[in-house]
Amino acid sequence: MGFLKSTIKGFSLISFLRILTRLITFAKTVIIARILFPYEFGVFGIVSLTLTFLEILTETGVNVVLIQEEKISKTYTSSAWIVSIIRGFIIAFLMIFSRYLVASFFHSPEVTNLLLWASLIPILRGFINPSVIQFQKNLLFEKEFKIKFLSFFAEAFFSIILVVILKSVLALILGVILGVIVEIFLSFKMATPRPCFSFSKDYLKKIISRGKWVTLAGIFNYFFSQGDSIAVGRILQTQDLGIYQMAYKIAILPITEITDVVSKVTFPVYLKISNDTARLKRAFLKTVASTFFLTLLPAVILFLFSKQIIYFVLGEKWLDCWPILKILSCFPPIKAITSSSLTLFYSVKKQEYVSLISFLSFLFLIIFVLPLILKYGLTGAALSVVFSSILLIPFTVYLIKKVF
Repeated sequence: MGFLKSTIKGFSLISFLRILTRLITFAKTVIIARILFPYEFGVFGIVSLTLTFLEILTETGVNVVLIQEEKISKTYTSSAWIVSIIRGFIIAFLMIFSRYLVASFFHSPEVTNLLLWASLIPILRGFINPSVIQFQKNLLFEKEFKIKFLSFFAEAFFSIILVVILKSVLALILGVILGVIVEIFLSFKMATPRPCFSFSKDYLKKIISRGKWVTLAGIFNYFFSQGDSIAVGRILQTQDLGIYQMAYKIAILPITEITDVVSKVTFPVYLKISNDTARLKRAFLKTVASTFFLTLLPAVILFLFSKQIIYFVLGEKWLDCWPILKILSCFPPIKAITSSSLTLFYSVKKQEYVSLISFLSFLFLIIFVLPLILKYGLTGAALSVVFSSILLIPFTVYLIKKVF
């Protein structure tokens, strides 16, 4: 099967997976939003911010290195597995150790006990079989579809059931834990080679050498994608954080759904044609154009009908979301340009370009976010995201030209 047919097949399967997961997410969000309140979503948002930050801070770049390898041996897989397990325990320790500091920073004492429960998540994630990355590398999207869908469905199912029973934000954390357990089981059942407790020093050096740029890029990208939420949680109230994150989650659905699908499919394809510059350029330009126009229509719908969408989907208690959603709806088409470029940079092993783009994203956000939040509140946070994304475009275009 040619790369074009593989790309189309992969795009179709992953798109179908995304449609299914979004339908499940839609049902999950509607049910949970009508049981829990914005304040409780804000508390869960703080837990998520903490976990995500520590995961990125300790990111090893294992998956990127595995995809870039021509052949993945059991030694490589086992080494990656050991690194992931150790990383999981380190993250858990940091979550437990920092829980009072996090609670104090966000003025939310409720997160202290929740962070203890959430510390189980990185430990469990560390045991997922790294060999699942070969499904993406070898364009075996059917197998990736099964694992991702079943584990996602399990998380959503358990979260809904537990929220109905417990009527507490703890249910969301327990749902994630149960979903990860399902993913561990599936990863060992479906992916080979299965890792064992062995370690290669040479492979560790390779991870550190190649993965350092992935880690650095992840840190800067985290502060760009979550810096506004951190500022909202720190400067305003926990309820405001819940409102803002709900609006942000809805607004970025077009860009996350489309770009995640496109990047998963195009990354292995770009790798295979990376030595043919003309072919790579054509493929990249088509991808950027398609991604931009695919995100434009949902962005327009969100902009025009933001208030109606919030009211009918989430209910009256979430109506404070709609002015923020209206502004953030402009974000996806702008972000589509820079997001598409990151996959290109990874495919030509220019991880330093990804780090630079992520750093500039973070820098521009810092310039805008604090003064705008202090002056305009939640609306200012949304404006800071849009303004910083616009400023990033010329720098991204410059780096793209350097690649070609």
